[in-house]
Amino acid sequence: MSNGTPSRWKKLGESTLAATRIFDLRTARYHHPVRQVERDFYVVHSRDWVNVLALTTDNQLVLVNQFRFGVDTFSLEIPGGVIEVGEDPVVAGVRELEEETGFIGQNPKLIASVHPNPAIMSNRCHLVLVEQCQRVSSQAWDTDEEIQVSTAPIDDVFRWVAEGKITHSLVLNALLFLKLKGEVTNRP
Repeated sequence: MSNGTPSRWKKLGESTLAATRIFDLRTARYHHPVRQVERDFYVVHSRDWVNVLALTTDNQLVLVNQFRFGVDTFSLEIPGGVIEVGEDPVVAGVRELEEETGFIGQNPKLIASVHPNPAIMSNRCHLVLVEQCQRVSSQAWDTDEEIQVSTAPIDDVFRWVAEGKITHSLVLNALLFLKLKGEVTNRP
């Protein structure tokens, strides 16, 4: 086994196994250039997502609590959702924030983009920061959504991460980038 750079597999083709409202499941055939083998791999194709770090005028983070079918329980998260075809991630973040929470804010900006699970997924999740947020409207949920909205001081949110109360990996990514970019320092 080589300790050098791994070989880049060559994609020979793909086909859709199942198409759903949320994602397509595809099989992709790849060829390894050194080992001379071909294998089928499964890939979930979905539109890109956005997650929003919304800081209120009193420097609290807007949080949502909702039932998640994948884990069959509630999940404490930041607002987010699917980006519409052709929609800018920042615009999508502002839209999702207002739809899910009724909050709007100022200075929306993209702080990072990550691959949710590059082993089996083809999409990206864009992380958007919105500052000076205030609740100005009621929620406008998508079908099947029921969302409890709250706000909490950033220090409490990071403590909940350490305590295992926030386990959504994309939320953890967003909080990491918020801290790395210095967005949580030098605040009143």
